[in-house]
Amino acid sequence: MSVLIRKALKYNLMEVVIKYMKKPTTFIKIQEQNFDIACEYSKIQKHANSDGAVVTFTGLVRELTERGNLLYMMLEHYPEMTEKSLVNICEQACERWPIGVINIIHRIGKLKPDEQIVFVGVSSKHRKSAFAATEYIMDFLKTNAPFWKKEVTSEGEFWVEAKSSDKQKANDWLPST
Repeated sequence: MSVLIRKALKYNLMEVVIKYMKKPTTFIKIQEQNFDIACEYSKIQKHANSDGAVVTFTGLVRELTERGNLLYMMLEHYPEMTEKSLVNICEQACERWPIGVINIIHRIGKLKPDEQIVFVGVSSKHRKSAFAATEYIMDFLKTNAPFWKKEVTSEGEFWVEAKSSDKQKANDWLPST
């Protein structure tokens, strides 16, 4: 596997594109700016060759939090650590399912309620694999990827950890001991 890292500082964009000798092609972006779902879907479709399924998930910033109404959320990350974690999650998904393309975008910076925060898209020969891989990637992204979230509400500022329900969803993927 060769890894190409392009830093477009002019746009405050970090993009990691992983191209395997064979499938899958993986796109990972960590960025402040919003993304266009149709454009990201087209990117998957362009590289999916003869895959029969594309599944996407788009997460939005929720207005209601456990501590009141959200004014905005600040997301921070340590680039090298985050990239490594996301690449690892993608590699694990590829070991479980026959994936054609993976496309992940996670936003950072100041995000307001109802703004897009995350995009995960997966192509595969069959829908079952594409659905499962998308859910798997989201479950581990929410619990294992090192993004630090601070909610700013009418009640104050609060750092947010992964919810126990999110941790349980990720644990459900692990083999029973």
